[in-house]
Amino acid sequence: MDWGIENRLSRLIREDGRCQFLPVDHGYFQGPTSCLEKPSETIKGLLPYADGLFVTRGVLRSSVPANCQTPIILRVSGGTSIIGADLSNETITTSIDEIIRLNAAAVGISIFVGSEYEKQTLTNLARLVDQCEGFGIPVMAVTAVGKELEKREARYLGLSSRIAAELGARIVKTYYCPEDFEKVTEGCPVPVVIAGGPKCETELEVFEFVYDGIQKGAIGVNLGRNVWQSPHPVPMMRALNAIIHKNSTPKEAQGLFEELSSKQ
Repeated sequence: MDWGIENRLSRLIREDGRCQFLPVDHGYFQGPTSCLEKPSETIKGLLPYADGLFVTRGVLRSSVPANCQTPIILRVSGGTSIIGADLSNETITTSIDEIIRLNAAAVGISIFVGSEYEKQTLTNLARLVDQCEGFGIPVMAVTAVGKELEKREARYLGLSSRIAAELGARIVKTYYCPEDFEKVTEGCPVPVVIAGGPKCETELEVFEFVYDGIQKGAIGVNLGRNVWQSPHPVPMMRALNAIIHKNSTPKEAQGLFEELSSKQ
């Protein structure tokens, strides 16, 4: 592996081979999402517990301190909105010059396998890999499903994740599924991180699916709403880190969450 790629990945993935990424890129298609209306306030206090921050260039410039030591994963795809005709009609929105200028540790791009714009988003990924590999910048592919939530099952996620890896993604962000998730991770030759999806009803529900996903081969998570929409986001991140980096069980994580929350 090229030294630059390896160095950047080592900043995002800890020595234990695990990671917790914090995504705050939702506004690029959802606008001012609940609890993310003021990104600078949302991430304040959370950055020390994140192994990477997934963010757009606009929010990076306006809301993230320049002395931030948390590695940046730059969201570089977009072009559609939640009220548009089709979320999958994306393009690359950020040049390689801009990626380098913003000192990104990695970049992230969505692919929509099975959609009308499948070929477009897959060639976006391939083109981005071509551009970024030459500068030692790893690409994270996000296996997005748009509004078609029923696609979050192992066969689809496994197909999408493998295609992303085949096209050169160094990390794949995909959804957890309760049945056969190990087939998704085993069929993907690059590290897999779990996407959060809709906010869960309880913290324990989050801890349980994260724990199960880690046991079945994921190296970590990329959870947004299930962290910063929590009434206690810092305890939530710290409890997730206990599962990811200390092999805590869901019940142990719940106990830590309750202990930390009671002190706020």
